[in-house]
Amino acid sequence: MRRSVVSYSLWLCMTALLIMGQSAYAQNLPDFTALVEDAAPGVVNISTSRTVQRSGAEMRGFGGQDIPEIFRHFFGDSFPTPPGEQGRGRSEERQSLGSGFVISADGYVLTNAHVVQDADEILVRLNDRRELSAELIGSDQQTDVALLKIDANNLPVLNLGDSDELQVGEWVAAIGSPFGFDHSVTAGIVSAINRTLPRDAYVPFIQTDVAINPGNSGGPLFNLEGEVIGINSQIFTRSGGFMGLSFAIPINVAMDVADQLREEGHVNRGWLGVMIQPVSRDLAESFGMDDAIGALVADLDPEGPAAEGGLQAGDVIVGVNGEEVDRSSALPRLIGRVSPGNDVSLAVIRDGEEIEQTVQLGSWPESEQASAANGSNDQTRLGVSVGEVSEELQERLNISGGVEVRQIEAGSVAADAGIQSGDVLVSVDHKSVGSAEELADIVESLPNDRAIPVRLYRDGRSLFIALRLQE
Repeated sequence: MRRSVVSYSLWLCMTALLIMGQSAYAQNLPDFTALVEDAAPGVVNISTSRTVQRSGAEMRGFGGQDIPEIFRHFFGDSFPTPPGEQGRGRSEERQSLGSGFVISADGYVLTNAHVVQDADEILVRLNDRRELSAELIGSDQQTDVALLKIDANNLPVLNLGDSDELQVGEWVAAIGSPFGFDHSVTAGIVSAINRTLPRDAYVPFIQTDVAINPGNSGGPLFNLEGEVIGINSQIFTRSGGFMGLSFAIPINVAMDVADQLREEGHVNRGWLGVMIQPVSRDLAESFGMDDAIGALVADLDPEGPAAEGGLQAGDVIVGVNGEEVDRSSALPRLIGRVSPGNDVSLAVIRDGEEIEQTVQLGSWPESEQASAANGSNDQTRLGVSVGEVSEELQERLNISGGVEVRQIEAGSVAADAGIQSGDVLVSVDHKSVGSAEELADIVESLPNDRAIPVRLYRDGRSLFIALRLQE
């Protein structure tokens, strides 16, 4: 009997300890109720529509698009046309959903560029259920940031934080419209910072395990103080839905872009004029380096800032204005955030010795011609920026004319076809290309939904690739 009483007492003690432990654990978990109450009024739902000319080939994809990549943006709700309604040359209206948030009381709204890309109409629905037409002030495809303006005043404005102070392990929360369910709240932690994703060289992404799905795109990511520290932009997925890895654009990066869009209508970012590649261990050893770090200069634009500043092919750039370039992918981001016309101090490994080179940055060739509101230049249909081919390279390749690919837009026709930076395009659709203007004229006249042959030189060898334009 006594043993039973003792056992029962032990059981009571253990149960009490367990309950106390669970209570203490629950008390240590963050409470987002106040954050949501304060922030929700500043989060908006964004819907867009556009009319497209549809072709039968679109049925091979998902809602007129190819199967999503592992890294994908959230284009919102888009549904394939039923097989019985297939046809060529028909126009149809496509709609998408996304999120955004108010950054000024007089109606400026921040979202993702891909949410409003090619939209004929943009509607912003506020927390009080008002629906207002929005004007696209500008968008920047490189960072996937867009700035909208609605005709409204005294709007609730979200507080902005400092994304540079963000640490791995912090609790964060997202508010958005996944699958059209507006003002949905999800939470998690920061699992990594300064992530570089494929085709996104200019954004040091915040990686989280916050549940983000189509429709969340463009919505805010908050810290526990209720401050916006990021814009939800991409997910890692093989299924099209959330799998535990989400990526947000740091708010410091986004606001720098937004300020330029508001003041100038476009974004100017520094241009160095180099073609770079990663530094392998073998290359590091061959250059007399102890560690495989930095960005190896494989080639230079002969008229670009780097060449004028004294850089050479074979230099390894290991620092920009005192910041280390640990990987080649870090260089475009560090250069891109410096305004054209400013000097940068580059730490360079040359002949096994570290030297300092000062270079005055130029502007990206396409940014001088393009309006960020449409994010385009004459080569928009291909999604490339090109420049002249040097006489030395023409002589080496035994060609006359051609254009050199300087930059490729993420997700563009050129990128999908396999065109790479440094390729020399010599003909498109069997027509010779001698200049950027000639390429623009040829591209403008190309038909949709037909394989187009492109002849180019890569690594000194001639090859053909095929690309297909879509409306």
